[in-house]
Amino acid sequence: NPYFSSKVVWPLIMNDLTLEQCEACEGGIQPMSAAEIQQLITKIPLWLVDPDGHAIQRHFTFKSFLPTMAFVNAVAWLAHQQKHHPDMSVGYNYCTIKYTTHSINGLSENDFICAAKVDALI
Repeated sequence: NPYFSSKVVWPLIMNDLTLEQCEACEGGIQPMSAAEIQQLITKIPLWLVDPDGHAIQRHFTFKSFLPTMAFVNAVAWLAHQQKHHPDMSVGYNYCTIKYTTHSINGLSENDFICAAKVDALI
């Protein structure tokens, strides 16, 4: 999508995560293990796992303000649809998105589903 063209150029790889829907998580489950995280991170290769293993994040850059804000709004719409909301840091031509499942203080499959859906926006 040239409107959202990020400086990172890579082939879009659709995977099964983009077809999934997030499930409500009110706690009461364990965060993903390191092995589960390593298995799923391969499906979203441009995302990084935080050193503590509690979050994943990706930094996006854009040509100017308008494409950045269009992307941020698209991510906000996606988050509303999935009922799973990221932390975002936004500036003139960048956006960093960070996913974690706050109710379990770690990562759940929801984080990976949303990250894959964000990748599909680009």
